[in-house]
Amino acid sequence: MATTPIRLHVDARHFSPYAMSAYVALVEKGVAFELRHVDLDAGEQRRTAYGATSVTRRVPTLEHEGFRLCESSAIDEYVDEAFAGPRLYPVDLRERAIARQVQAWLRSDLMPIREARTTEFVFSRPVPTPLSAETRAAAERLFAAADGWLAHGGEHLFADWCIADTDLALMLNRLVMAGDAVPPRLADYATRQWARPSVQRWVALARG
Repeated sequence: MATTPIRLHVDARHFSPYAMSAYVALVEKGVAFELRHVDLDAGEQRRTAYGATSVTRRVPTLEHEGFRLCESSAIDEYVDEAFAGPRLYPVDLRERAIARQVQAWLRSDLMPIREARTTEFVFSRPVPTPLSAETRAAAERLFAAADGWLAHGGEHLFADWCIADTDLALMLNRLVMAGDAVPPRLADYATRQWARPSVQRWVALARG
């Protein structure tokens, strides 16, 4: 009996940090899946057809055996629990809570960085304009938080890699890859996380 393919709906230009997180989660788990592209520039996400798939009309959206799920951190957690393979989140309860805290904060705060250093600076490297005082202040908050999480001096946020490492590295790389000043230890962490094969598979995807 043929199985229903697992589908991940992502932005057609592969710029979405949230789509990237869900993509990396599936790759890390070793799950076979199809990519479906949504042309955000053409407004495809607002059309009825996509609305029937994604209740929020955003990317990413996961389809699995008739089940549809939006929001990247929810997808990450679902993938971790639904499929066998390496864990995406720490086993320890408190470490797992911190990983979720990192993801939630990166998605809900630091808007000046997200606006001034869009993911085009990560994937297309446009010439940056100087950071505003507001963006520099947001960057300092990011550095302070990351310094605290990485104070143990290890390679990852915890003893083993987790999906929050990918999300944190992407936020730092908005600045690193634009040539902005980033503390060397944090820049090294971001560069090291970026070299992970699952991340590089996303980086290698075509961008229009």
